[in-house]
Amino acid sequence: MPAQPSSRRTVLKGAALAGVAGLGAAACSTDSKLGHAQTPTPTAPVDLGAADAVPVGGVKLYREQRLVVSCPAEGQYKAFSAQCTHAGCVLDKVEGTEGNCPCHGSRFDCTTGKALKGPATVPLPEVPVRAEGGKLVAGPDA
Repeated sequence: MPAQPSSRRTVLKGAALAGVAGLGAAACSTDSKLGHAQTPTPTAPVDLGAADAVPVGGVKLYREQRLVVSCPAEGQYKAFSAQCTHAGCVLDKVEGTEGNCPCHGSRFDCTTGKALKGPATVPLPEVPVRAEGGKLVAGPDA
């Protein structure tokens, strides 16, 4: 039995799906400035600027440094990698205390690092952080 030719609709659907798949791959591309990092946590101290930029009870995303910092109480800080543990994309926003991964929709509690919504199931790695002279410093020796 000879193979039937593909209908125009089937060809168009395939082309559309290929385009969408390409967009997803581009969003998680390692070529982007904020794509995947081989090491999701800093390997040297990172100056994050003014400590008071993180409000008490709040969270601040430092996207370029791939970090998210919370302030549970005055003068206390907790930091986590902002690189998703599912596919390595960097969180793009924080709503309340929840961080969002733009690639596949994973969500994390930025005060604990816990994965709240998959596909990620592994928590964000904790990063040492300290306030020093009114500034936040994250990473080793912090």
